[in-house]
Amino acid sequence: VQLQASGGGLVQAGGSLRLSCTASGRTLSSYAMGWFRQAPGKQREFVAAIYRSGGDQYYADSVKGRFTVSRDYAKNTMYLQMNSLKPEDTAVYYCAADPEALVPSAIDYWGQGTLVTVSS
Repeated sequence: VQLQASGGGLVQAGGSLRLSCTASGRTLSSYAMGWFRQAPGKQREFVAAIYRSGGDQYYADSVKGRFTVSRDYAKNTMYLQMNSLKPEDTAVYYCAADPEALVPSAIDYWGQGTLVTVSS
């Protein structure tokens, strides 16, 4: 399985970006998928997740109300719509997939990361 993340870029504070994560190699409809991010000099942190059953969504408090995670099962793709971006959202964003749960130390598949830079 390979995860290909895309959609990062440079945006001004208050702007929007949509990240995509497309899986290849197998269908991940039964997998939990999510986004993590790592800012310079900081540890990787959880951003958002969407689970297979019922499509339950979870968000970090720092992005709740501004970010929305979704999936297109037909395209084997997950999205992260990011609105009202802040400079502190600047980070490399990684997508992840696991058949069980998104525990960072045990996640089966990681994407390569896409850089989001928010200017003030």
